[in-house]
Amino acid sequence: MNWLASEHCLFCHGELETAASWRSVFLKTEREYICGNCKNRLEPLKGDTCRICSKVLEAEFRKGSLCYDCIRWEEDPHWSGLLSQNISLYRYNDFLKEIIARFKYRGDYVLARGFKPDIASALKSMLFDCLVPIPLSPERQYERGFNQTEALILESGLAPTPLLSRIHTEKQSKKSRTDRIHLSQVFQMIPEKIPDINGKTILLFDDIYTTGSTLRHASKILKENGAGSIYSLTLAR
Repeated sequence: MNWLASEHCLFCHGELETAASWRSVFLKTEREYICGNCKNRLEPLKGDTCRICSKVLEAEFRKGSLCYDCIRWEEDPHWSGLLSQNISLYRYNDFLKEIIARFKYRGDYVLARGFKPDIASALKSMLFDCLVPIPLSPERQYERGFNQTEALILESGLAPTPLLSRIHTEKQSKKSRTDRIHLSQVFQMIPEKIPDINGKTILLFDDIYTTGSTLRHASKILKENGAGSIYSLTLAR
């Protein structure tokens, strides 16, 4: 048995033809959600990357295996050693920027499903005790209708562990790198979760790694409450 099922790409809405067969039915082959053209516009991070943040390294902006941004973080005793490693899946190019904007700010929740295969594949290769989404403040979540990081986890077939809540602040996108780094703590623990993380390996999940400030603020409060190693996975870098 073999036939073509006509569906539509979640990103561009073009026709998406997926071959189906008895083999795909019985082996439960992962279905496709985006077309080949949109897949090709997602740029995986390749080449020599920073061992902490996954930034593609350039000769003039690196020292050994670290980018200059991470060197500055690691030289600051307030932030050093908090984040063991961030893995980012794609370069934050214009195409991904538009998809994330539609998903995050225009309420197009179903777009999260388009990233399912790559997120699920990345998570299978990572060892962790708790998968923790970066939270939104209640005000920001009310505006958007959902937390985009939780949506990405859920649509990838995993369950998030909400250990943190967020204190409402001005949007991070409006802040400079310096402002983000020097923010006072923007997260707090959900009290009943504190005893659960002693010595645990935590994997934080967020949509975009920009300066690393958000992830390090989250790492700091988790470490202060007993967490062991802290890693992060983000869609974009």
